[in-house]
Amino acid sequence: FGCLDSILLTVMAYDRFVAICYPLHYLVIMNPCHCSLLVLVYFLISLFYSELNCLLMSQFSFCTNVEIPHFFCDPPQLFKVACNDTSNNNILIYISGAIFGGVPLSGIVFSYYKIVSSILRVPSSGGKYKAFVTCGSHLSVVCLFYGTGLGVYLNSTVLHSSKGGPVASVVYTTVTPMLNPFIYSLRNRDIKRALQILLNRTA
Repeated sequence: FGCLDSILLTVMAYDRFVAICYPLHYLVIMNPCHCSLLVLVYFLISLFYSELNCLLMSQFSFCTNVEIPHFFCDPPQLFKVACNDTSNNNILIYISGAIFGGVPLSGIVFSYYKIVSSILRVPSSGGKYKAFVTCGSHLSVVCLFYGTGLGVYLNSTVLHSSKGGPVASVVYTTVTPMLNPFIYSLRNRDIKRALQILLNRTA
């Protein structure tokens, strides 16, 4: 699901890239058939990645009465409690993680590079503001997802016993998807009004 979330964020960045850089061709490029095909292909890629992880785990034997200091069976955590030598598999899992996480992130960075260069050419400040507002919610989710995700995996590589890993994992796997509907609705006037009423009552 982490891989799928990463790829869907890339598809959303591509959607914003087409909307801002090629607005007149948007309905032709991002037609329902093309969007469905993108989601299906990326779902199959993430399914392949999860099967690769399962295949790697099936080669290990584990000692009995082992407690994993985590709230889900993440491969790096399982490697630490395996009885076999996991050095080669550790390298393989981080290479595959870099590919399946790094390639989508590169796509997002490239999309936003093109978006920013296109926005800077817009003469009116109103047009620039509208384009930045369109991308703001997506960028906040990308930063939250990748920031905590990188924190989890870099933390587990450097520090072998860390209490911060599970906390960051909760943000990366649970909090970010739960915030998505709220973050993407901030452009909606009704949501803004309801949020303002709620904040006024609290104050």
